[in-house]
Amino acid sequence: MAENSTVSQDEVMQDYLDSLLKEPAPVDPVSQTAARLLERASEQLSNDVSGSQQEQVVVEALADDEDVADVAAPVIEPTPEDEPAELQIVSDPATSAMALKDQLEASFQALFFEVAGLTLAVPLITLGGIHNLDKVGPLFGKPAWFKGVMLHREQKINVVDTAMWVMPEKYDQNLSETLNYQYLIMLGDSPWGLASDKLVNTVTLSKDEVKWRESNSKRPWLAGMVKERMCALVDVNQLILMLNNGLGSQD
Repeated sequence: MAENSTVSQDEVMQDYLDSLLKEPAPVDPVSQTAARLLERASEQLSNDVSGSQQEQVVVEALADDEDVADVAAPVIEPTPEDEPAELQIVSDPATSAMALKDQLEASFQALFFEVAGLTLAVPLITLGGIHNLDKVGPLFGKPAWFKGVMLHREQKINVVDTAMWVMPEKYDQNLSETLNYQYLIMLGDSPWGLASDKLVNTVTLSKDEVKWRESNSKRPWLAGMVKERMCALVDVNQLILMLNNGLGSQD
C-alpha cells in the first residue's frame, strides 16, 4: 500500500512539473548539506568560469555578513535608476532554451533550491551568487510579486516573491504562511534575486537528464524539467527579460 502511495505521489509531482499548476509538495527539513553549501557560498559567480572550475568556485561565507546593516527596512520611492532597462523579449520561446542548452557542457553544475516545496535549479554559469535575505523595503507601483528592494553593500537588489511569481494561481494566505524565505538566488549580473526557503545542493547534471522545453511552451523562463530529480531548470536569461519587463510567469 505504501509503495503504491509513493508511486502516486511521484506521478503527481511529475505532472506538477509539467504544468506548474499542482499544489506544492511538502518542504523537507533543512539539511546539513544546505548548511555546508551556505558556508561555502560566494556573493558573485563569474559567467566566464568554465565547467571544471565551477566545481571549485561556488561560494563565500555569508552567514556572518557584516556589510548588511541591521536596520529597519526603509520605504523606497521609485527613482529613474530603479526603472528596469528596456530589453526586447525573445519572440521565439525556444530560442533562449536552445541557447542555454548549447551554452552548457555535456555535464554541468547546477544549484538546487526550494520554494514552497518546489525544487528549482539554476546552472552555475548563470548564477550571480547567494545572499542571506535581509531587510526588504517596499517599492510602490510594482507588481504584487515584487517584494521590494534589499540594500547589500550599497547595491539595490530587487527581491522577487518566487512562490507568487511561479504559481500566482495557487498563492493564497495558507501558502504565504508556509513560506520561510531565507536566501536570495541572484540571477546572473542582473539586480534580480529570487527569494528561496532552502538551499539543497550543487548537483552535476547531464544534458540528457533534462527534458528541454518545446517551442510551443508558454513559459519561456522554464528551460526544461529534470524529472528524475523532480526539478525545474530555470532559463535565467529569459527570466531576467521577463522581470525587467514586469511580466509574471503566466504573462
